[in-house]
Amino acid sequence: MDQDQQDQIVAVRKNGDGDIVEMKLSSGQVVDYKQAQQLAKAGSIANVNVFRGRDGDEHIRSNADGDPSNNLDNLPSF
Repeated sequence: MDQDQQDQIVAVRKNGDGDIVEMKLSSGQVVDYKQAQQLAKAGSIANVNVFRGRDGDEHIRSNADGDPSNNLDNLPSF
């Protein structure tokens, strides 16, 4: 899918533990963490990837580009 047609994650919602539980996409759509993982795997969200952590679970993260301001944890809340 062409990057121009992909959504981007523009904001995040965290739970009381500081874990990201929902993400707002550039289209305005709000998705939960699992939905965002599936969209990322399908190539529907730009600049992120899904990886398997040491805990054995899959996690979503922004692609490493040397710019900490676009890391998921540093995005604005909604």
